Amino acid sequence: MKAQIITCTHRVLELPALLEWNVVHTGGVPCDSFSVTFFYDASMAEPLHLAAGFTAMENGQVMLRGIVDEYTVDLGTDGLTATVCGRGYAARLLDNESRPMTYASATLEEILRNHVTPYGITAARVASVRALSPYTVASGTSQWKALEGFCRAYGGFTPTFQRDGRLVAAPAGTGRRVRIDEGNAVLSCRLREDHYGVLTEVLVIDKTRNAFYSVKNNDMLSRGGQCRRVVCTPGQSTWDAMRYTGEYQIAQSAREELSIVLTLPGSFLAFPGDEVELSLAHMGLTGVYRVAQADNRFSLSGGATVELTLERGGA
Repeated sequence: MKAQIITCTHRVLELPALLEWNVVHTGGVPCDSFSVTFFYDASMAEPLHLAAGFTAMENGQVMLRGIVDEYTVDLGTDGLTATVCGRGYAARLLDNESRPMTYASATLEEILRNHVTPYGITAARVASVRALSPYTVASGTSQWKALEGFCRAYGGFTPTFQRDGRLVAAPAGTGRRVRIDEGNAVLSCRLREDHYGVLTEVLVIDKTRNAFYSVKNNDMLSRGGQCRRVVCTPGQSTWDAMRYTGEYQIAQSAREELSIVLTLPGSFLAFPGDEVELSLAHMGLTGVYRVAQADNRFSLSGGATVELTLERGGA
């Protein structure tokens, strides 16, 4: 992999051959992130001090664009090295708070114009979404939460970021499908099923109208689970919006119930949103799962490996 940093003065510095690197793709929140280590010399002092942006490339394709959070310079037994760390473009929205706002009948384009575009983020796709009721952004809400809350409440989806840093403010399409079976060189595999936090009921309350809507997770109830949440929505919520709020909370908690972590040789084998058709009979694992996170690592001593975190959600 090759990497470059971009300074606040728009200077581009191609980094030397990387000694170690780690690129994590999530597609949303928590952010994509990166860390790269390389040999350092004094000519890099000023561009590192002014570093603002970062790009990682593999075989001529962008693997990640992000912002630089920090750098360190170390003198040790391996000589003089520098490490640059940072996050994907979602960080720009997470790090900035919105002022309190109330929209009478907002569109997604208006939300992007007020909460996203001012931070230098462009959209690859934007769904046609209009609020069915007033939408309120409370004091202290991050720009990401302002965007995500609108998309979830009125569009039924969570926005994501592409590897090139562009926003997808639309329902996610189906990614590639990758097959992994006992013929692959699986270095490790861990299956985890955790019932803690899996919701059995969400009670959605509209205080203004003194109305409520209950959504239940019958599957978890049948297995003896008991975990209820009470959610208050902005005033004048529609029944559809209230039902969706409950269904979304339950779906998110159930998605995290089961996770599979696979480690394989190589890098950038799959990305969030891709599907993995898994067939590991000796572990009793078969089916189609969604890639939630891909952690790509490289070191001179260990070579390249990728750790894929899989969740339910494949077709």
